[in-house]
Amino acid sequence: MKEKLYTIPVNDAFNEQCECPICFMRKTLEINAIDFTMGPSYMEDDIRAETDKIGFCSYHVNKLYENQNRLGLALMLKTHMDKTIKDLEKISATSKLSSPSLFKKKTEATGVKTYIDHLDKSCFICEKIDNTFDRYIVTLFSLYQNDADFRNKFNSSNGFCTSHYGLLHDEASKYLQGERLQEFIKDLNTIYINNMKRVRDDLSWFIDKFDYRYVNEPWKNAKDALPRAMIKTNSSLDHLNSQQN
Repeated sequence: MKEKLYTIPVNDAFNEQCECPICFMRKTLEINAIDFTMGPSYMEDDIRAETDKIGFCSYHVNKLYENQNRLGLALMLKTHMDKTIKDLEKISATSKLSSPSLFKKKTEATGVKTYIDHLDKSCFICEKIDNTFDRYIVTLFSLYQNDADFRNKFNSSNGFCTSHYGLLHDEASKYLQGERLQEFIKDLNTIYINNMKRVRDDLSWFIDKFDYRYVNEPWKNAKDALPRAMIKTNSSLDHLNSQQN
């Protein structure tokens, strides 16, 4: 199958010897989104309008800080704070609070709470990642449906983290039908379980190596079992930053 815009990163992720190619795709998108945000784009009016409006989640604001472009981050946070102050001054000036009566519960959120709740759930980086990540997942199913080479690559992968196993399992019926759907679910289940057992066994040997009885035994594949287990159980692929730099 001829590679197109979204097939390249999907194939690239499955070419990596990692414990979850879906994690790899998402982490790569995150790195690219942070680099984009902290590059010259933060001075563009349309980008700043978005970051001023929705801000960043606590996780990604820390990732932006680690990027070392402190001036760029300061400028974005300053104008975001300017907008937040202006909006909340306007909302709070017109918002009326009333205590719930003995027989009537308070059911409507104040304008202040609604605004802050929306802000707490929004993040420029998350949205940028999600918009492309969703297309990657659609592309994955298209490749599985139409590309025999990709199906072989899928089946020879190291499996997936539990979260992304669940994602693929739940999304499959939207994009595959009939025998191909049943084939995919069977392949997915086999790959996930077999590779979870593989990493679980490596982790068991890692634990055994702390026992004096095994101190002189070879490590086998267990030296990096703990970070690989973290990927399988918690989609923890932060170390990808250091691998790609």
